Amino acid sequence: MAMTLRLNDEQERALALLAEADGVSKHEATVRAIIEAAGRRVRDDRVRALSKDGRERYAALLDRLAQ
Repeated sequence: MAMTLRLNDEQERALALLAEADGVSKHEATVRAIIEAAGRRVRDDRVRALSKDGRERYAALLDRLAQ
């Protein structure tokens, strides 16, 4: 699927720096950034869920340790 990405000057410079640092085209840098951001979001959501589960499961123990 083709799409147009509109960037302001600052965003264009940032993308160019990212592409140059990785030695890839701006297109490839954009694709990689999207994939990495999606991966972080999924991992962050999983960590949050595991943390919530652990806090709920061990609430009594955590309360005792805090005293």
